[in-house]
Amino acid sequence: MTSPARPPATRLPLAGLPLTGLKVLELGHYIAGPFATRLLADMGAEVVKVEPPEGDPIRGWGSRHNGHPVWFSIHGRNKLSVTLDLKNPRDQARLLKLAARADALVENFRPGYLERIGLGPDRLREANPRLVIARVSGYGQDGPYRDKPAFGAIGEAMGGLRHLTANPGQTELPPPRCGLSISDDLAGMYAAMAVVSACWGRDAGEGGGGRTIDINLVDSVFSLSEGILPEYGLTGKIRQPAGAAIPTAAPTNTYPCADGKWLCVAGNSDFIFRRLMAAIGRPDLADDPRMADNGGRCAHAAELDAAIADWTRTLPAREAQERLEAVDVPCSRLFDIRDIAEDPHFLARDSVMSVDDPLLGPVLHPAAPFRFDGVTPREMVRWTGPAAGAHNEQVFQDWLGEEQQA
Repeated sequence: MTSPARPPATRLPLAGLPLTGLKVLELGHYIAGPFATRLLADMGAEVVKVEPPEGDPIRGWGSRHNGHPVWFSIHGRNKLSVTLDLKNPRDQARLLKLAARADALVENFRPGYLERIGLGPDRLREANPRLVIARVSGYGQDGPYRDKPAFGAIGEAMGGLRHLTANPGQTELPPPRCGLSISDDLAGMYAAMAVVSACWGRDAGEGGGGRTIDINLVDSVFSLSEGILPEYGLTGKIRQPAGAAIPTAAPTNTYPCADGKWLCVAGNSDFIFRRLMAAIGRPDLADDPRMADNGGRCAHAAELDAAIADWTRTLPAREAQERLEAVDVPCSRLFDIRDIAEDPHFLARDSVMSVDDPLLGPVLHPAAPFRFDGVTPREMVRWTGPAAGAHNEQVFQDWLGEEQQA
């Protein structure tokens, strides 16, 4: 089964979405660049994903259903896919014509690759001086590491995240990754934000043509370091792994329950702490002068964690959560994907929704993480990830006036 060449007219971008009318070219592969353009497409931008004739390599990742990649249903949603061989002079000329019609271009090749094949920013801007170009890479477009290869795991490692994901004192096993391609996703979010900002600045008359944006995986992870850098600069302190706890707030941790599941509890404030201690039958700790403020509780976090764990071990996770929520203590079981897919809150908000994919059939999608009044989450998913080149005829006709792809 193949994707329709042109999505149904009722599924075209909605006037109620803020980026309707913005034209974006994606020269992206794998995760970071395509994630940026997925966010832009979810907000209404007309995104043309330029793939090699064999398709984005990410199409070969993950599970398959009906012979088609499941992941790409989300990864390519709301995008128009065309296939071009960027090393072919004729296809390069076609890409430059597309760039002349675009507001922005997002790419995540290794630094220097587009220049080597003759499609660097200088040539793209000959076609369109107002083009905003977002370049996503492992280490950035300059610096001594610019030419080193990188994937998401490297961003986590060098950006400081992996050092912090270990359990304290654990040396036998390596610190685990968070389970998602967090550095790619962060870089993609920053790229999408920067593209919108650069387009707004250009169109607001700030002067000059389109800007070039430099985003990289390492800096994207490092940007989340909160107070770790100034702490080190002023005191020499190196933040160490804290496991499931938060070293600057207590009690906050994840506790074992009677059914083998885990409960995350955040008893950070003075008032919440007192309610939490009453709920677990330890009002004496709430009255203890040592625990009167957050600083004291952090100093005695191990004692508090032991008391809470003694209580959670007596109850199934769901019951423990219900008891704490009844007294307004922030907490949650650790959800797996089945919990999420069946949870009434996710379902009521259409955060999890079933959509019809021409390649896969009915498939679950996560909603876009942003909501705009006047547009429902379901309306924002206008079509699912298409087959490679599914929109060649449409794009080359609508953007370039070509009757058909030669």
